[in-house]
Amino acid sequence: MCRNIKILFNFDPPATDEEIRAAAIQFVRKVSGSTKPSKANEAAFNTAIDDIADSVQLLLNKLVTNAPPKNREEEKLKAQARAAKRFGTPIATAAN
Repeated sequence: MCRNIKILFNFDPPATDEEIRAAAIQFVRKVSGSTKPSKANEAAFNTAIDDIADSVQLLLNKLVTNAPPKNREEEKLKAQARAAKRFGTPIATAAN
């Protein structure tokens, strides 16, 4: 799975259109092997992004869970702590 694609389900507030589109872009880039398509492939690339973003939005709207929604800030801090442990980098704080 692409490491840059973030989990979008069960957050409060829900995932934004921009977050969904960013995930779709990352997915299309990974599948196509290209970060920027040629002019000949640009229309197909953009259509795929739009189709995937629409599909992800439909999926997120249909998913159900009994778990309480996750807090974005708490999840961000957990991810930073994992990265610090993995890469040995200091955790960024609001004061930095």
